[in-house]
Amino acid sequence: MSRTATPRPDARARILDAAMRVLRTRGYEGSSVDDICAAAGVTKGAFFHHFRSKEDLAVTAAAHFSTWLEALFDRLGWRDHADPRDRLLAYVDARIAILRGDIAHFTCLLGALVQDSFATRPAIRAACEDGIRHHAARLETDIAAAMDARGVTGFTPEGLALHIVAVIQGAFVMAKATGGPDLAVDTLRHLRRYLEFLFPTLGDAAP
Repeated sequence: MSRTATPRPDARARILDAAMRVLRTRGYEGSSVDDICAAAGVTKGAFFHHFRSKEDLAVTAAAHFSTWLEALFDRLGWRDHADPRDRLLAYVDARIAILRGDIAHFTCLLGALVQDSFATRPAIRAACEDGIRHHAARLETDIAAAMDARGVTGFTPEGLALHIVAVIQGAFVMAKATGGPDLAVDTLRHLRRYLEFLFPTLGDAAP
């Protein structure tokens, strides 16, 4: 019986995947090109064939992470609910569900990079802002629909979407500060209760 070999990802893809792991674990300043090359199993020559510098890699890795994150959440099924309120709650539930295992595995590369380099690497800061705003924007349609269905006013969908993402990023910081996910999980449960308060079930909504 013939055996078909599984194609190995090309060097650029391996470097980006390795960068997501190394930069989330060690941060931008705490990691080196050598660290990333070792994790990717490539030479420095291969690295510099694809990226001009570690900063160039970090900017590209931020966009790569954003694409990976959106694909992950597309698979989690949080949009499968008919009521937009339930979609928002399911999104938070999905966030809670992945808060397990190694801290570097479940926290956000964008948050880690921007905390590490916001004052010294404007290109990285801008790439992280783009990724964070893009992810928040995916919540805005559901927030707007939940507000409209319940007659909720007083804030914008964009503002609440960014607030949700800010709470999630803060939860990641608390996980790092405390060495585990428990406080982060509790933080997101508070976020869920806040959304339940903002958007009661339709039968309970005020006339």
